[in-house]
Amino acid sequence: MSKELLLEIGAEEIPAGFVPKALAAMEEMMRRDLAAARLAFAEIKTLGTPRRLTMVVTGLPSLQPDADITATGPSKKAAFDADGKPTKAAEGFARGQGVDVSALQVISTDKGEYLAVTKKETGRPTHELLAELLPRMLAAIPFKKSMRWADLDVRFARPIHWIVALFDGSVIPCSFGPIQSGNISRGHRFMANSTFPVRDFAHYMEECERHFVIVDQERRKEIIRRDTHRLAKTAGGHLLPDEALLDEVTYLVEYPSAIMGSIPAEFLVVPKEVLITSMRSHQRYFSVVDEQGKLLPCFITIPNTVAEDPSVVVKGNERVLRARLSDARFFFDEDRKVRLESRVERLKDVVYQQKLGTSYEKMERFRALAEHLANVLNPSVKEDTARAAFLCKADLISGMVGEFPEVQGIMGREYALHDGEKPAVAQAIAEHYLPTQAGGDLPASDIGAFVSIADKLDTICGCFGVGLIPTGAADPYALRRATIGIISIIIDRGYSLSLGSLVDSALDRLAAKLVRPRIEVRSDVLEFFRGRLVNLLGNQSPADVVEAAVSVGFDDLADLAARSRALTAFRLRDDYQALTVAFKRVCNIVKDGVDLAVDPALFRDEAEHTLYKAFQEATMKAETETARRAYLEALGEIAAIKWAIDGFFDAVMVMADDQAVRTNRLALLTSINRLFGRIADFSRLSA
Repeated sequence: MSKELLLEIGAEEIPAGFVPKALAAMEEMMRRDLAAARLAFAEIKTLGTPRRLTMVVTGLPSLQPDADITATGPSKKAAFDADGKPTKAAEGFARGQGVDVSALQVISTDKGEYLAVTKKETGRPTHELLAELLPRMLAAIPFKKSMRWADLDVRFARPIHWIVALFDGSVIPCSFGPIQSGNISRGHRFMANSTFPVRDFAHYMEECERHFVIVDQERRKEIIRRDTHRLAKTAGGHLLPDEALLDEVTYLVEYPSAIMGSIPAEFLVVPKEVLITSMRSHQRYFSVVDEQGKLLPCFITIPNTVAEDPSVVVKGNERVLRARLSDARFFFDEDRKVRLESRVERLKDVVYQQKLGTSYEKMERFRALAEHLANVLNPSVKEDTARAAFLCKADLISGMVGEFPEVQGIMGREYALHDGEKPAVAQAIAEHYLPTQAGGDLPASDIGAFVSIADKLDTICGCFGVGLIPTGAADPYALRRATIGIISIIIDRGYSLSLGSLVDSALDRLAAKLVRPRIEVRSDVLEFFRGRLVNLLGNQSPADVVEAAVSVGFDDLADLAARSRALTAFRLRDDYQALTVAFKRVCNIVKDGVDLAVDPALFRDEAEHTLYKAFQEATMKAETETARRAYLEALGEIAAIKWAIDGFFDAVMVMADDQAVRTNRLALLTSINRLFGRIADFSRLSA
């Protein structure tokens, strides 16, 4: 009969960001440990609040199954001497396994013949195994920061106060530091600060809720989502979407309730982004907006208790918010007393990176690069692009951004508008930080896009140039995000430009700062872009399609994206597989190719004339389509010659005895292969 494991780790309040990762790690470790212990199970479920990490495993057996365990020892060569007698290596292996040398056998492996012994291992009671693996798991749960408490040697995110560990209703004896496991849990710290016994998971969930603890994080999240939307509706607006805040608040409370407070009208003159940032970052308040996205003078907060008098809680939150917004209003008023332009000079005193110079030097570099982009893609905005690049970092010196770093760029836009700068320039100042996250908003204007690309590319090339290259998960300068941002902007806006030339332009302006050979930096930067491209396009197209498209070139990113999309759509054709086989047949025959012009006078079979004529017609039509990046249509034109390719291979021996005829046929197939190769390397496509 299957049994159930219930584990609850009770602690002081664990930081909200730690809990989801800890729960995921607990599940992963439990799966691994149960598999290693040969214990089957039906399901593992993890639940968590700020004060408890809970796991339930169902479908466990009461007894570990027996197993035949084979242990491998030294090689046969090392185990026996020239006379066939066991060496000390063989004797030591036998002794270590608790068997006589005569019980050893020789088995064949991938590496050769080795000694081995097979022993029958009798299964142990599951509760004994769990008593051994649970303490190991508790000690191994990863946290961004762990702590010791009192004079203990153990570490955890926060001090542990109780452990519930039950298997089939009985306590699993184990400990962590001085805390012994048992069947006693605790209720809500403020609403039901008492202990209670539990029998199993169902009883545990029932008792927790009776003691004002909703253990299931998904249920807490839905309660918060429902109540915040309901309150926002009563205010005549709707909740500003913020899934990240919802996730965080879910792990800040054990028993959520929602209340609404008001924002004094005097603070609404401050840009809404500042108000939202202040409420979100410092107070974890949800914002309410109207249908036009205008911030309404109210907020929603999620206390961890059900207040007897909600008005008292509201007043307390409003008092705290007023103090915070008063600071924001002060900085906003003070910052506007100084023109944004006058702050630029102070960037000379701000070190961007020790080897790459000041923020002012960086601005001068990417301003020149942004002007270059404007000159190539849209000369009419070159002057405004230069102005936006000149001003875009100036708000870093402002009091508001010093207090609220999240609104950099946004404040630059507001201060630029206040100073009378062109709206297009002001908007570009805000846009040049975009995208701020994967899948986030992109610049809506050419000016913003040019400055954004230039700023990010200067960062990437500069960091690679001085050896600050991302390794593993370490990416302190967010170069991966910057690279994906550049790729996304170029593809989104359809800019036709050379990535290699753009990197060269950035490196030209960084020449005095480079500490690595320029040719190596260029190569590394382009390879870094290639890796991000494959990952980004891989979210939209099959892996083989992306590899086939990237393999013939990725210098023009917008062109690459168009080819990748066309190939993805092309795969949906009913004749895709047959076409791919035909294309690959051509590719395989002319791997290296023949760089000679096709001579129709050397044709010996009508199938050659037919294929050559079909190829010429397809080439003209395909070139017309590729010129406008209509690659799906171009593929259709190329695919139309499949019948002629099949006829050619059916009728003609490519490797003819006559050298001239053979070379001419290879030249014809090479021309066809290169027609395919303008779009993708078809040899990399799966059939």
